[in-house]
Amino acid sequence: MQALITSAKRIVKAHSPLPFSVYSSGQEQHILNVPVNNPLLVCVLNGHKQLGSQDATHCPAGSFVFLSNRPGIDMRNIPAGAEYFALLLEFEQEDFDGFTGHQASARRHLQGLLQPLLTDALRQLIEWSAYAPPALWGLRRREILHTLHHLGHREVAALVAPPSLGYRVQCLIGSRMAEEVGMPFLSAALAMSESTLRRKLAHEGTSLQAIKDRVKLGHGLHLVQTTASPIGLIAEQCGYHSQSRFTDKFKSLFGITPTELRKTRMIETGE
Repeated sequence: MQALITSAKRIVKAHSPLPFSVYSSGQEQHILNVPVNNPLLVCVLNGHKQLGSQDATHCPAGSFVFLSNRPGIDMRNIPAGAEYFALLLEFEQEDFDGFTGHQASARRHLQGLLQPLLTDALRQLIEWSAYAPPALWGLRRREILHTLHHLGHREVAALVAPPSLGYRVQCLIGSRMAEEVGMPFLSAALAMSESTLRRKLAHEGTSLQAIKDRVKLGHGLHLVQTTASPIGLIAEQCGYHSQSRFTDKFKSLFGITPTELRKTRMIETGE
C-alpha cells in the first residue's frame, strides 16, 4: 500500500487535472450526508473508513468499497498512525455500457480486498495519468471495472443507477458549476415545460433545489478535501456569491464547516 501512496502523492503534486483523487487527513473526519453523484470506488490505503451510522460498513486499509450513486451517506475517515489516506475514482454512466444483461441492484455498495491484480491496475492508472489526456481516462476506468468483474465482483455491473431525469439535470448543473442554473434554462435544454420538469422530478423523489445542493456542495466538499484554495474562492467556484452563505449551507448539509473540515487534514506532529 505504501508504494501506491507514494506514487499517488507524487503524481497529485505535479499534475492536474487527474482521473483520480486522493483524500487524506491527520485527524478523524465525520461528515454527514455526503452525496455520491456518480458511482465511486474508494480504495483505503491507510487508516479506516466507516460508512453509515446504524449497521455501519467498515473499510480497513488494504480494502475497497464501491458505492452506487445516492443522495447522501454519513462517513467517518479515521487515521492510523500519521494519516488516513484513500484513493478515489469516480465513474460515468457510460463506463458501464460494456456490461449487458444486468439490472440495477438493490445493493448500494460492494466491498473487497485490494488484490494484487487490482493494485497493479490502480498503480498503472496513477502513473499513466501523468501524461494521458482526459479523452482517454474512460479507457482506464473501464479497465478497472472489468478487473473487478474478473476478480469475482459481478455486482459491480449493476451498481450504476438507471438513467433518470434527475441525473440529466445533475449533469447540466455540473457543467455550469459557477453559474446560477434555473428552471428556464433547464426546461429549454430538456425540451419540457417547467411544470412538467417539476412534476417529473417530484415523481423521482427529488427537486431542483435538492439536486443543486448535492451537486454544488458536493463539489465544494471535494475542493475543501483536495485543494488549498481559500474558502471564499471555493464558494465562488461552486456558484455562491457569499462565503457565509456557502458556509451555512455546507454546515447544514455536512454537519461541519469548511474551515473545521480543512483543519482535520493537517497531520499532527509530536515533539
